[in-house]
Amino acid sequence: MNIIIAGAGKVGATVAHHLAAEHHNITVVDISEDTLTRISNQLDVMCIKGSCASRTVLEDAGAEDADVVVAATSSDEINLLCGHTAKRLGVPYTVARVRNRDYLADLDNLRRDLGITKLINPESAAAMDISRMIRLPNAADVDTFAKGKAEIISFHVQPGDHMADQPLSHLATKIKNLPILFCAVERGAEVMIPNGSFVPQVGDKVYVAGTPSGVSQFFKVLGRHSHRVRSAFIIGGGRVTYYLLQQLEKLGIQCKVVEKNEARCRQLAEWFPHALILHGDGTDPELLTEECMPASDVFIALTDRDEDNLIISLYAHQCGVHKIIAKSNRQNYSLIARSAGVESVVSPKLTTAYQILRMVRGIQNSKGSRMTALHHIANGQAEAMEFVVCSSTRNLGTPLKDLKLKNGVLIAGIVRGDQVIIPEGNSYLQVDDIVIVIAKDSGIVDLNDIYADSFGLRGAL
Repeated sequence: MNIIIAGAGKVGATVAHHLAAEHHNITVVDISEDTLTRISNQLDVMCIKGSCASRTVLEDAGAEDADVVVAATSSDEINLLCGHTAKRLGVPYTVARVRNRDYLADLDNLRRDLGITKLINPESAAAMDISRMIRLPNAADVDTFAKGKAEIISFHVQPGDHMADQPLSHLATKIKNLPILFCAVERGAEVMIPNGSFVPQVGDKVYVAGTPSGVSQFFKVLGRHSHRVRSAFIIGGGRVTYYLLQQLEKLGIQCKVVEKNEARCRQLAEWFPHALILHGDGTDPELLTEECMPASDVFIALTDRDEDNLIISLYAHQCGVHKIIAKSNRQNYSLIARSAGVESVVSPKLTTAYQILRMVRGIQNSKGSRMTALHHIANGQAEAMEFVVCSSTRNLGTPLKDLKLKNGVLIAGIVRGDQVIIPEGNSYLQVDDIVIVIAKDSGIVDLNDIYADSFGLRGAL
């Protein structure tokens, strides 16, 4: 497809990187020549210097032939104007990143009036990610598939876990009735697709695919009987916190928020009377101890500074808080946090980029190619992909035991209507199935690429 990406910051660059790798025709528009030079040196894309809201610039970028325009600058107003202008130029699909809560108060009317296909709010999306992590406090990460019918979670093997130092086959009798599948293991810098003889070790990061209820039951089998999260201690009262408090209030979780801006504290107290809003410095260990932070079920660091989030999360880890979640838009900080024991890290910018990618792949799906979602797991060393089976998919009806897949490729789940099927030898694919595929190496774009006799990356339609 022909795709224009307006704005080459973290979100725009991430979207451009993935879509260019899938052989789409990408044009990046930005006002910064230095940014465009960096992008053009890294990616096979066309670059146009100019205002993303300019009709002339969008025309120069090829809007009349574009299938999608993604407005991902740091300005809500420019993104909205860009999406509106692109629609007036005849672009079929437009998506805009919008952060201002006032713009989103009447979302449906705003979309209709401006003609924008989808508006994405990074902070709201990040809050949804955090609420999923809180639902499964034993999981480090939770990625959803098939509109929430299936998910892939990850966790670190701990001393005392029933699966530690035992072949996975020994767990078979305990989990044979659970709708789950071990789909990947991260051990140091190595990523493996495990089989029944694989022996997990303490410290391994294990990825499990299954239904939400199956995953919850699995942790009980594992020997981790976590109680329901009842209290959350949040540092920072910004936009993510605003949306998160809405989610946690619905779950009946008692929230305590520390925010250093007094005016913001008053706002939050007015909006969320059931939450305890404290005016203070969330990086002050004395304050955190006085307010019983170590006794909280979950600690969430959501300040505007990634460095502060990392430091206070490490302190919470030192204090023995069971579940810790930190916000960081910098990949290197995320790696440091995870290596130091802070398993769950959220990035509003990356979450936004992946939402945009899911939308674009959905459009691509309607044009004939069938990948509908992609999640990076194991620090980017593997991918979890969602495909829709169509009539052109090969080997329909053939038992999986008779298929030869590429090395490092695993079919982790099949969703057929409302049924989630954990694949076994006699399982098969049929038209309209949703298939979850794990692959250690990139290059798979179409479901037909998973077979050993295929040659991988196809041109996008």
